[in-house]
Amino acid sequence: MAAMTIFSVLDLAPITQGGDASCALQQSCDLARHAEALGFHRYWLAEHHNMPGIASAATAVVIGQVAAATRQIRVGAGGIMLPNHAPLVVAEQFGTLNALYPGRIDLGLGRAPGADPATARALRRAPDVDPEQFPRDLEEVLGFLDEPGPDQVIRAIPGAGQRVPVWVLGSSLFGAQLAARMGLPYAFASHFAPGHLMEALALYRDRFQPSRWLERPYAMLGYNVYAADSDQEARTLASSMEQAFISLRRGRPEPIQPPVEGYRDRLDRAERAIVERTMACSAIGAADTVEREIHAFLAQTGADELIITTTTFDHDARRRSLELTAMVRDRLA
Repeated sequence: MAAMTIFSVLDLAPITQGGDASCALQQSCDLARHAEALGFHRYWLAEHHNMPGIASAATAVVIGQVAAATRQIRVGAGGIMLPNHAPLVVAEQFGTLNALYPGRIDLGLGRAPGADPATARALRRAPDVDPEQFPRDLEEVLGFLDEPGPDQVIRAIPGAGQRVPVWVLGSSLFGAQLAARMGLPYAFASHFAPGHLMEALALYRDRFQPSRWLERPYAMLGYNVYAADSDQEARTLASSMEQAFISLRRGRPEPIQPPVEGYRDRLDRAERAIVERTMACSAIGAADTVEREIHAFLAQTGADELIITTTTFDHDARRRSLELTAMVRDRLA
């Protein structure tokens, strides 16, 4: 297990059945304040589009609101889907955020669309993106956030010279290789795509090249935690996210649904396998159960940081899950 693993929070700003985006975003600000009080290190939000259950499509705007609602916790994107945006605009947005909240802003960059193909087209994303475009765009963002050269004609204002920490996000080997080659911190989406986790980690660590941004490899891993006062209660809470995965696979995404006791048992074999595979990197249970699962995961991966995600129908249950997770973190320290 990595010594003194850092614990952070990934928030999908869930819109629940019967709720709306306004409520979801208010709850995100509340949860961020709660996470800060509990000593979590950073609070990230993710870019998703055309998803009825996720309110963080305008990710930079939401980050600004969360940063305004908190005082010291780091706030950032996990992540911005860079092919959807011009690098200069991303640098300006996050330069602005860092100017408003100095030293608290992170920028995680991914290359997926964060949307279905039709929505990707609506974002003006080209269907045949050159795979080497993402590394070029990443270099461009880094350049705009670095100290400008004397003859540099185009500058990100705000942004130039602020050197907002940039992360490479990934769920495959591509991001691991890129982060290693560029000497950047790496965040792996094991909370929903765990298949290549160990291979990607080994590749990143073995091929890492020190850079002016980072001296040694640093890996943060996504991890689902549903902590409650009993194992049964936690399994029921997790069913809201399980329903979201299944509705997405069926091509009918929907707002976050109320929990269903014994939900997995109601699925056919194929859909249950999807849930079990997708949520393989999870700790679901009472505090002792969660502690055992997290300890085993850290021992297996040596993660430098865990970024915890907990999507529940009931906001108070999500707050309680974070409280129990913080208690487990302190036990493991």
